[in-house]
Amino acid sequence: MRSFRMAALAVVALLTLAVLTPVAMAGNDDPLFVNLTTDDAHRAKMALVFSGKQQARKHPLTIFLNDKAVVLAAKSKAGAYAEHQAAIADILKAGGTVLICPMCMKHYGVEDSDLVEGVVVSDPDKVSAALFADDVKTLTW
Repeated sequence: MRSFRMAALAVVALLTLAVLTPVAMAGNDDPLFVNLTTDDAHRAKMALVFSGKQQARKHPLTIFLNDKAVVLAAKSKAGAYAEHQAAIADILKAGGTVLICPMCMKHYGVEDSDLVEGVVVSDPDKVSAALFADDVKTLTW
């Protein structure tokens, strides 16, 4: 009876290890795609700070600025969004990608020439490449 219990405990331990090991190891460097739609200063800052912290943890990062968030990357709005633009610059400097929706730019009057340096006007191919990359995780603000 004692050897049966020992064998049963060993099986339970192995099964637990088999189940938990992939969870602990998975996603250590999965890419992150952040869909940022807001121009609310607090919510946008939360998204950028969170994204930067994940990038520092070695997650390749793409931020997609669309809808009202396109104004965050407009140099003419630096007074209202200076912290945001500094965070965008830091993300770009660390190797991240910041894409911006051209249709939203047009709607909110943001010109290509007004964009923070390094922000890339997106198209379906650029967004798809980042959004559908292997093991990508997505968040929206």
